[in-house]
Amino acid sequence: MNFEQLINDDLKEAMKSGDKLKLETLRSLRASVIEFNKNGTGKELAEEDAQKILLQASKKRKDAIEMYKQAGRQDLLEKEEAELAIIASYLPQQLTEDQVIDVLKGLIANIGAEGPKDMGKVMGLAMKELRGKADGTLVQQCLKSLLQA
Repeated sequence: MNFEQLINDDLKEAMKSGDKLKLETLRSLRASVIEFNKNGTGKELAEEDAQKILLQASKKRKDAIEMYKQAGRQDLLEKEEAELAIIASYLPQQLTEDQVIDVLKGLIANIGAEGPKDMGKVMGLAMKELRGKADGTLVQQCLKSLLQA
């Protein structure tokens, strides 16, 4: 089943069950899918495109969570965290910090990176390999610590 059909089916289920938070979250994802379909390229929504949509939605929620923490808005913070959990359920299983470090060590060895000056080379490859599997901030932090050691 493709991503668009999965979202539509889950949207119907959320309507039937009366889960307003899930319904609202799925509607925003569906709006992103519709926007993708209407962008004029005429290409089908591929798995990679679906991941991009989910990662963008996830990043928006994470940014909002940070802002609400700083503002002390616990009510809005909890809503964003719940939406993030719903979105995360559609993403592939995220790698742990140790798994990210293992992947980065392999990339560093392949490229022959020796220090912080090679950060850009490794980061580009790392994000291609880890896209959707690990948070970019985590990858960056792990890579910095490995290259400085």
